[in-house]
Amino acid sequence: MKIINSDPISAFGGINFVFDYLNRLEIDKLCHAHLPGVAAQSRYSWKDVFYSLKSVFLCGGDCVEDLHTHLRGHFTDSPYVRLASPDTVLRRLSGLAEQARTCATKRGAVTHQYCTNRTLENFNLEVLKKIGVLDSGELTLDYDNTIIFNEKQDSKMTYKRDYGYQPGVCTINEQFILYIENRNGNSDAKSFQRDTLGRIFDLLETKKVKKIRNFRADAASYQYDVVALLEQKVEHFYIGCRNSYVEKYFPQIRNWKVMEDRDGPLEVGYIDILPFATQAREQDRQPQTYRLVAKRRLKKDGQVDLITQDAYGYRGILTNDFETDTVAIVRFYGQRGGMERQFDILKNDFGWNNMPFSTLDKNLVFLYLTAVCRNIYNKIIDYFSQKVKTLKPSFRLKKFIFRFIIRPAKWVRQGRQLKLRIYSMDHRYP
Repeated sequence: MKIINSDPISAFGGINFVFDYLNRLEIDKLCHAHLPGVAAQSRYSWKDVFYSLKSVFLCGGDCVEDLHTHLRGHFTDSPYVRLASPDTVLRRLSGLAEQARTCATKRGAVTHQYCTNRTLENFNLEVLKKIGVLDSGELTLDYDNTIIFNEKQDSKMTYKRDYGYQPGVCTINEQFILYIENRNGNSDAKSFQRDTLGRIFDLLETKKVKKIRNFRADAASYQYDVVALLEQKVEHFYIGCRNSYVEKYFPQIRNWKVMEDRDGPLEVGYIDILPFATQAREQDRQPQTYRLVAKRRLKKDGQVDLITQDAYGYRGILTNDFETDTVAIVRFYGQRGGMERQFDILKNDFGWNNMPFSTLDKNLVFLYLTAVCRNIYNKIIDYFSQKVKTLKPSFRLKKFIFRFIIRPAKWVRQGRQLKLRIYSMDHRYP
């Protein structure tokens, strides 16, 4: 075997087309405009830091250290990015952290620790504007919490009996991350949720985002303060209900309809109720009537419930939508299950399971910037799937890497121009 030395060839030639597309979207300009200024003598701009972080995941890595371990030699001649070292990226990210805060509920002795990041909230929203997410004629928000198990210096015990964080995440139109608030593991989803949602709507109003049409959340949002806020901020809300709060209404429903979902046949019905009457009167407010949409399915064991006096399992949805058909409401609310898919993508494709820092505030910076990477990826895969037949808009990151990013290539100079030479049988790219 004879080895001939030659100029370095990158295994990730396809990423150059991604960087070119990002520059055409002016993501580099957003980095300079909405992230803190850097010294004139600094070797790496914010664009270099952000593109370096994004390169980790677009090239199949799962932690920032892969920049040095696996990617360093593949970007030496790239005209699009000056690849930063892991230490540089982490140092710059830690500089964006804002101090975590603590608070306590009126009842109980648990101290809740949480943190927000105004700089990255603005940056993320500007990116969403640039890629056209906020131009949609109908905006739908979903809010949920997820547990990120870890053994960081300040992580607390979660209700799953293991240490971790429990960030609150708000998505817009199901696929895009709008807002993240990092919470410690001992903070349940219900505590201070009204404050969290208030910060989300304040952010949208600051950026002059038009009124949100729909809001969906699980039973942790079934609170008077949350419902009162949503009544002012959104056109329609759909909130899951704990059975212990609304099961007394289920026997009063008479207008059941039969429908089917992926689990088989079920029945749906509704009744108008007056919840939170006591809380409203305590605050000198008029109690409001809402619609309780219920769905029920026969139990497999046939056991009769003491309250409802039948063998059905019930689930309730509280809404201020009195016009939409109950079947359509149930189907629409069921789509919020996509939140779990987003959490899976963020944890396994964009590094949420491998947070690099030891504290809540610094890890929020990492969560936010990787969420921005996720948002941009939606735009990237949508664009290139229209250009390349082997791609589809629904592809996860791994398929995109195998079918587009991994292409042997190198930069060569010809006629005083820098050109990308692709060593592949299929290299017909835009």
